[in-house]
Amino acid sequence: MSAGPGGAAAPGGSGDADRAPSAGGRSGATPASSDVGDRGGLPSPRCVLVLGGTAEARELASLLHARPDLRVVTSLAGRVAAPRALPGEVRVGGFGGTDQLAAWVVEHDVAVVVDATHPFAAGISRNAAEACGAAGVPLVALRRPGWTAGPGDDWHDATDLADAARRVAGLGRRVLLAIGRQEVGAFAGVDDAWFLVRAIETPDGPLPPRHELLLDRGPYALQDERELLAEHRIDLVVTKDSGGDATRAKLDAARERGVPVLVVRRPPAPEGPGIEVVDAAPAAAAAVAAAVMR
Repeated sequence: MSAGPGGAAAPGGSGDADRAPSAGGRSGATPASSDVGDRGGLPSPRCVLVLGGTAEARELASLLHARPDLRVVTSLAGRVAAPRALPGEVRVGGFGGTDQLAAWVVEHDVAVVVDATHPFAAGISRNAAEACGAAGVPLVALRRPGWTAGPGDDWHDATDLADAARRVAGLGRRVLLAIGRQEVGAFAGVDDAWFLVRAIETPDGPLPPRHELLLDRGPYALQDERELLAEHRIDLVVTKDSGGDATRAKLDAARERGVPVLVVRRPPAPEGPGIEVVDAAPAAAAAVAAAVMR
């Protein structure tokens, strides 16, 4: 792990090295190619658009890419400079909003869309639901389960990042801030605590007055998290309810040390009759297979 410059350092330090396509703004990406090549008279592969940026999205892309009857296009927001390699085609950049996403889906004859974005990517999830409804295309929502407190955990819920920032002072003075890089600015006004800000890349906005920046990418081992909390004398962990195993270890280390955890709860996820919700990549692959057969 390398410490970046700073005073004193993603969901929570999410370990999701890539990010889902942004909910708005113009895309600088070139649309993925529609050329499927010569298949000797066989039907053209059905196009599956995976809104990615998570470990589950990468696993799903691998599962789908193994099927010759499917053409897999994974869309990333482009917020990480060096995303992990993905099988199949990749497009980078936002779609520009609901209407533009719906138009892309129609133009590329997409058979099914999979929303495998981060649990806190509420904007693109909402756009995906609305765009698929408008285009008449089925949507599979791959939503990893959230974390659940167990015996010995000292967890405190926050409704959003602003609420979490207000509650820091009452819970700790030396804080591991593991919420990713995009929203660290929510804590810029907290001057009565020191923050170890952990992120994959340098945060975009302002940082807390007293902080150290730690640039690191998950997954994280439990022993490493134990040593991190001990070395920096952390007495509070702040994280989003990102779920998954890649960054779970910090919660286990906090429990062992009796350190409270301030958990920012997830925003509401879109629901509707055209949305099939699954919680793992194999289930999403099965849902895609069923959808393309309809």
